[in-house]
Amino acid sequence: MSFKLLEHATDAFIEITASDLKEAFTLAGNSVVETTLDRDAIEEKEERIISVAGKDLRYLLFNWLEEVIFQIITEGFAIHRFKLDIKKKLEYEIVATAYGEPIDLQKHHFKVEIKAPTFHLMEISEGKKVVMRFLLDL
Repeated sequence: MSFKLLEHATDAFIEITASDLKEAFTLAGNSVVETTLDRDAIEEKEERIISVAGKDLRYLLFNWLEEVIFQIITEGFAIHRFKLDIKKKLEYEIVATAYGEPIDLQKHHFKVEIKAPTFHLMEISEGKKVVMRFLLDL
């Protein structure tokens, strides 16, 4: 499906429209990468396993976004693609494989640093489609 940037004065306000939760969380991860780097310039030379959990979908989304930001900004790992599964046990859990390579600031055209996700304006609705909205503090 898709993601798009919504109007916001200072931060990245993103809306995801997807057919299911798996696709929505994949698109959410992609939106973080594309806000930060030129995803088309990233090659799949390495892979990393990413695991996050949350007591509900909002906490899962927050933790997922935070971990993707951590991989890019702190670990210096440019992500081209995600393959993930979502499970619901006592908590929601994502186990994902991220495919990419170490960041090269010139090759990957670093755009902006994301400080953190936020719960402010975060929405998740499930119906015929999954719609997510979230704010990334730049």
